[in-house]
Amino acid sequence: MDFLLLPVLSFLIGIIVGLTGIGGASLITPMLIFIFQVPPAVAVSSDIVAATMMKIVGGVKHWQQETLDCQVVKWLALGSVPGSLAGVGILYLIRQMGIANLDEILLRLLGFMILVVVFLGLGQLVIKGFFPDFELPQPPKFDLNTSVGRIQAMSVGAILGSMVGMTSVSSGSLFAMVLIAFFQLDSRKLVGTDLAQAAILLSFTSLGHILLGTVNWGLVIPIWIGTIPGVMLGAKLCQLMPQRVLKFAIYTLLIGVSCKLVY
Repeated sequence: MDFLLLPVLSFLIGIIVGLTGIGGASLITPMLIFIFQVPPAVAVSSDIVAATMMKIVGGVKHWQQETLDCQVVKWLALGSVPGSLAGVGILYLIRQMGIANLDEILLRLLGFMILVVVFLGLGQLVIKGFFPDFELPQPPKFDLNTSVGRIQAMSVGAILGSMVGMTSVSSGSLFAMVLIAFFQLDSRKLVGTDLAQAAILLSFTSLGHILLGTVNWGLVIPIWIGTIPGVMLGAKLCQLMPQRVLKFAIYTLLIGVSCKLVY
């Protein structure tokens, strides 16, 4: 493996994440599988551990700036953390029982998860671009001051957390859509809340994958070297780039990646 190429590509992916907010897992995991020929189970685990540091740095920064909603973070995390550990547990059982090929399952799960993220993101872009006055029906807002609202938040967190535990995808993308739809956070707190909950979720998920024994630290460290400065640079460039065009190009790329993973 070319250990110079990995941090360089990770740096470019970090810039993309900083520019667009699109989750790095949707790009890093396929990169490890297709370019570096890493087995899917190792790629997923290593990507989760690598992404954790990036999310923690961003989450702490937003917490210091008070640009996050701590109540939303708490109730989502109470569902997503056990959900993610359950996802890792499912992978462990599949591996131990030997009833199916773990890498084949992960390839298809990755493909389907990336497709979900891509089509939801593309749908938003198309509606905003071609039908700016169109108003989508508003889903009910979760009221975290009530028991029902807390259970709803924990349930959504558990479902998405299990997906993250099994595939590494959607720790940011799908949670961001949930924050917009069901919590209706303003833009000032949206990014910070998303990063903070992802930092908590991935911290526990990383422990599960480390115990699973499929983390390759020879991959994790070069990814850290590339993505962390890349994200910082991308965040600074964010206001200079046309977001809609850039996101459309990346989503188009991800459609091809996800179809190759599935088929």
